[in-house]
Amino acid sequence: MPPRRCPCGTGLTYAECCGRLHDGTAAAATAEQLMRSRYSAFAVGDAGYLRETWDPATRPRSVGLDPAVRWTGLEVGATTGGGLFDTEGTVAFRAHSRAAGQEHVQSEGSRFRRLDGRWVYVDGEPG
Repeated sequence: MPPRRCPCGTGLTYAECCGRLHDGTAAAATAEQLMRSRYSAFAVGDAGYLRETWDPATRPRSVGLDPAVRWTGLEVGATTGGGLFDTEGTVAFRAHSRAAGQEHVQSEGSRFRRLDGRWVYVDGEPG
């Protein structure tokens, strides 16, 4: 059986891509990479990673995932900042999911910042 592809859509295997961030052997180098890894965390059901990569100033007390939701695709749009030498960035995306036999699309413009040298998710505006 071939290795499974990463849910974030890079074409790499999960182990080569977001799996390294989820297991802590690598950290996101850019805001987009963090956003992709957070999408993958939703897809694989890793609530701990979502909580860990959420800015403590805006993080909810708990992160609940609905096991009935199947994440089916990610489209990354415009990015602003969020690069190797930036301290803030935004990433627009469309996340596709399926639940109860219906397709759903979540569009968001997410804000990220560096905190102690690591990218964290701050918040997002529906897009």
